[in-house]
Amino acid sequence: MKGFRQASAPTMYFVGVTTARSSVMDLFPKWADILGIDASLVGLDISLDAPREEYRRIVQGIKEDPMSRGALVTTHKINVLEAARDLFDHLDPYARLFHEISCIAKNESGLCGSAKDPISSGLAMETFVPQRFWQRHGGQVLLMGAGGSSRAILASLLDPKQIENWPTAIHVTDTVPSRITEMHTIFSDHPLYDRLQMHKISDCDQHGQIMAGLPPYSLVTNATGLGKDRPGSPLPDNAVFPAHSLVWELNYRGTLEFLRQAQDQQLDKDLTVVDGWEYFIHGWTQVIAEVFAIDDLARHLPRIMQVSAASRR
Repeated sequence: MKGFRQASAPTMYFVGVTTARSSVMDLFPKWADILGIDASLVGLDISLDAPREEYRRIVQGIKEDPMSRGALVTTHKINVLEAARDLFDHLDPYARLFHEISCIAKNESGLCGSAKDPISSGLAMETFVPQRFWQRHGGQVLLMGAGGSSRAILASLLDPKQIENWPTAIHVTDTVPSRITEMHTIFSDHPLYDRLQMHKISDCDQHGQIMAGLPPYSLVTNATGLGKDRPGSPLPDNAVFPAHSLVWELNYRGTLEFLRQAQDQQLDKDLTVVDGWEYFIHGWTQVIAEVFAIDDLARHLPRIMQVSAASRR
């Protein structure tokens, strides 16, 4: 791990596992120029089995160092909050609901923790989910993986303001029973709770069986981390996607086996296939806007998207 050190100039941190591999290390200076930010981005790599003291050291360092402006957290969102909850002066509603944070920022309230993924996932879905898609076609949703990304997507899909456009059923899967239990707890009071179907699965064949039961015009999402954190796909090789459906690979880098499976059937099944690039950009820009108190982010997004597309790797 590249340990936390007091900054000598305005600095934002990227708390992850393999931060140097991320495209953001090349993109951040370009985004900073567009947004008028004079700051650097420093990656802090933490192993998946890191002790809580490492998380506390980072959060405490950001809180006490005047030049440390904040951080984006990936992978460790739950662990950071569990280890350092007492160091935060304020948590936003999504952070309290999902028990995780993706953004650490400082303002007049002190050190603030936010969960930005529900906002980011909603913005990303706006780019590929047609308006009134569920209302017009009555499709379902399969979210493979019950971690933070799936919680965020569910929160966005189940917006009470869009009650007429809710999917007819939402299937959420995971190999870890506690994640399924927590998903039940988080959404137990939601008016659409009876449409949620939670599945404890043990192998990819079960995912294939669940997907085989989906009607056309559904959404299938890989939120397992397979294809990025480790090779593989949550689906078996013989899985068949429902026709006219949306297929969302949340990763944008890695071996991306799930993405390739969908692309192989794209023409035959009339699939809309997207990766996690838009989600990645919205996730980062939402956090940057919070850390540096940028109120007019939407005005800069077209230029950010243009620059990012040209620099994609």
